Amino acid sequence: MYNPVCKPVYKPLIRLCGVHTHIGAYHILHGIDFEIPEGEVTVLLGRNGAGKTTTLRSMMGLCPASEGKIFFRDTAMEAMPTAEIARLGIAYVPESMGIFSDLTVQENMLLAARQARRAQDLDPERLNWIFSLFPALRKFWLFPAGKLSGGQKQMLAIARAMIEPRVLILIDEPSKGLAPSMVNNLIEALLALKAQRTSLLLVEQNFRMASALGDRVAVMDDGRIVFRGAMADLAADESLQQRLLGLSLGGHGS
Repeated sequence: MYNPVCKPVYKPLIRLCGVHTHIGAYHILHGIDFEIPEGEVTVLLGRNGAGKTTTLRSMMGLCPASEGKIFFRDTAMEAMPTAEIARLGIAYVPESMGIFSDLTVQENMLLAARQARRAQDLDPERLNWIFSLFPALRKFWLFPAGKLSGGQKQMLAIARAMIEPRVLILIDEPSKGLAPSMVNNLIEALLALKAQRTSLLLVEQNFRMASALGDRVAVMDDGRIVFRGAMADLAADESLQQRLLGLSLGGHGS
């Protein structure tokens, strides 16, 4: 069982120590201790309302921690504004996707590329790599993003985070509402991103996807981390899945 002592045995990319977050009068996070290793996929699981999204938003400075420390390597970042956190090489894909419906796919990608002012300034090699992962984006490059399907909008949201090399990408519910075939494509794309040594933190309800991608897992309940360990261990233990999440791998494959 998780021992909430903020003393990692490896040097993590991100470390949260005793993080409390309030939103208005509500106390959402209750002393989160949590680490994200470099170059791995970490999955944050838990029932709705457990505090997963608030954890991501606290890391990005969108819901600032009211107590505790958040470190990027050895730099304290809990008081940094969101724009400064992004300059560290951290991107965030919210559950709402964060795309601009009235702008074209191209214009959405340009807005996410800090080093490009025109389409010609985008790294062609990286753009072609993204197109190889998400072919629909090439097809609809000059179409308004609002006319894309739900799955295509999710691909665009993730592609925006990938348009420049990032150290870490936080993605909230990437598979939500996607058909199984789209989920499979998304798994392949995120594995390709991981192969480039990009660290990923996923909030995900689809346990099949989570177990296919995750190296490590943390489970939240009522604003606290109640379990963390290797994803392979959780995926192999249906009784533990049932106790922590009320599910089993066999019964949550969609």
